[in-house]
Amino acid sequence: MSGDIGLFGPDSVTWKLHREPILMLGGLRSLYLQALHPRAVAGISQNSGYRADPWGRLLRTSNYVGTVIYGSTDEVELAASRLRRLHAGMSAVDPATGERFRIDEPDLLRWVHVAEVESFLTTAVRAGVRLTADEVDGYYTEQLRSAELVGLDPATVPSTAAEVAAYFEAMRPELSLTRDSAETALFLTVPPVPEHWGGLPLRLGLSLGPARWAYLGVAGTAIGLLPGWARKIYGGLGWPTTDLAAALSVRGLRALIATVMATLPKQYQMAPLRREAMERAGLT
Repeated sequence: MSGDIGLFGPDSVTWKLHREPILMLGGLRSLYLQALHPRAVAGISQNSGYRADPWGRLLRTSNYVGTVIYGSTDEVELAASRLRRLHAGMSAVDPATGERFRIDEPDLLRWVHVAEVESFLTTAVRAGVRLTADEVDGYYTEQLRSAELVGLDPATVPSTAAEVAAYFEAMRPELSLTRDSAETALFLTVPPVPEHWGGLPLRLGLSLGPARWAYLGVAGTAIGLLPGWARKIYGGLGWPTTDLAAALSVRGLRALIATVMATLPKQYQMAPLRREAMERAGLT
């Protein structure tokens, strides 16, 4: 649909934030954070094929987020309805109580949503993206639309920085390091390498070469960007020096990505979904 800019548009904080490639690191951070909720991580472990096809799941998740941010109204609703139908047919067993639960319970959907949007925002700001306090709150408020897409009542979702901070404080007694949490975190830190990606052989280069060590550095930065209380649950340090090191690392990664992107042909310097959205909005 020509001119259909979807849920947000070029004047939104969401478009300003998500044009930053460093948000890929925010997605990784959110997975570490989400895994600290025992039921949420049990639901993922018992239903997701991420261990058998981690890169495929990563691609599908990235496509969904990109569609919600930049897709047309019809594209967004189609993607969201597929996700809601998928979740509606899934359940899991609580390892601690043996109780079976639906993975689309509002409490679980809310945790996943807040962990994700807070991770995107925190990663961008720590990387040097400048946002005013009003823009920070504006991003959380805009993302109520994303929460509604997965089946949440927007009135039950934190919509400002203060509300998000209060939500995390209230949730902390429910968070812990379970076997599923530990296995998921290890998997995220040392994932298997696919034989090929896009037709290119990868296994030898990533398994033995510097790219494997580079990825470990990226994963370490994502962990370092977690709140101090979350790092402590994982057995790490909540020291301010860790926060400083992570901030320096993520700023360096953002600068490196910008340098690499600038060397690419123009058609590869922008994600296809964003380019299509800007074209629909009449922008170049």
